[in-house]
Amino acid sequence: MDRTTNKKPLVLVVDDDESMRALLQKRMELDGYRVVAVDNGPGALAEAEAEPPDVVLLDALMPGMDGFQVAETLKSSERTRTVPIIMVTGLEDQESKLRALKAGVQEFLTKPVDRSEVSLRVQNVLMLKEYSNFLANQNRILEQRVEERSRQVLNSYRETITTLCRAAGYKDEETGAHVRRISFYTEDIALTLGMNKAFCETIHYASPMHDVGKIAIPDAVLLKPGPLNEHEWDIMKTHAGLGAQLLSGGDSPYLQMGAEIAMNHHERWDGGGYPAGLKGQVIPISARIMNICDQYDALRSERPYKKALSHDSVVEIITVGDGRTMPSHFDPDVLEAFKRSANRFRDIFDSITD
Repeated sequence: MDRTTNKKPLVLVVDDDESMRALLQKRMELDGYRVVAVDNGPGALAEAEAEPPDVVLLDALMPGMDGFQVAETLKSSERTRTVPIIMVTGLEDQESKLRALKAGVQEFLTKPVDRSEVSLRVQNVLMLKEYSNFLANQNRILEQRVEERSRQVLNSYRETITTLCRAAGYKDEETGAHVRRISFYTEDIALTLGMNKAFCETIHYASPMHDVGKIAIPDAVLLKPGPLNEHEWDIMKTHAGLGAQLLSGGDSPYLQMGAEIAMNHHERWDGGGYPAGLKGQVIPISARIMNICDQYDALRSERPYKKALSHDSVVEIITVGDGRTMPSHFDPDVLEAFKRSANRFRDIFDSITD
């Protein structure tokens, strides 16, 4: 519920198929939301302009203005640019998914939709929107204190990041010492690469937010002691986009880089990663650095489903490969920097523990 207006969240359903539109409307009403349902793109934009919704369930293929065009228009308007969009589509090809991501879509639901999954996805994006609104409000308050900006604003940003990471820690047993170590790994690689002081300082504070999207992943998936099945893995992979959505829209350089890292830190240099299958230098350098640091720490850490590996074993896996992890997954320059930083990685891991 919207705590500022005391209104129930508003869901805008956009689908030219009457039966699908009715199904989604009924489900959202049963979940306690206010619902506006329309059957075309222009109608959706008019409704969104009259009262910006809290989330949009948007059909991809509609006559006239399709869902991609609607998403682009919503994201180009100051009034609706932060509204999360869930695209409901039968399209499964990579080109369509990339087009949707570029248009600003956060989530996908594949037709025929599972009603429980619809409820869960809407619940997740609404929760993230609330976090995002909180962060945006904090940024607005900070901006008003112009005379105190320098040190006090930076400290406030850092405290917000710490709080956010702590919140994620309550959901994910893999955080804690892991996120503290990540700050130092990423900064070390950045320094080794010769990045400027501002970049190195920013990645130190931004990188711990890489998995903040896991806040919205159901505990049954996030905390499952064994391997995930295909459906569970698909849900887990959404944490990248969810984290980027949560952190986007702020003026803080930490949040901006944090969103960049959250979205792209599972992309691989050879194009085999997720969520968009980006390749090479299209992947932001911050995320390329994060990818190798995250992989090192994950391999070295014990989990319910795996044993911890030694430093030497992990370095060999990353630099030589073991079939699952291969050197081709990493930016060659970042990989070379990792080789030069490897001993410092060992010291960081040994000195920062839970």
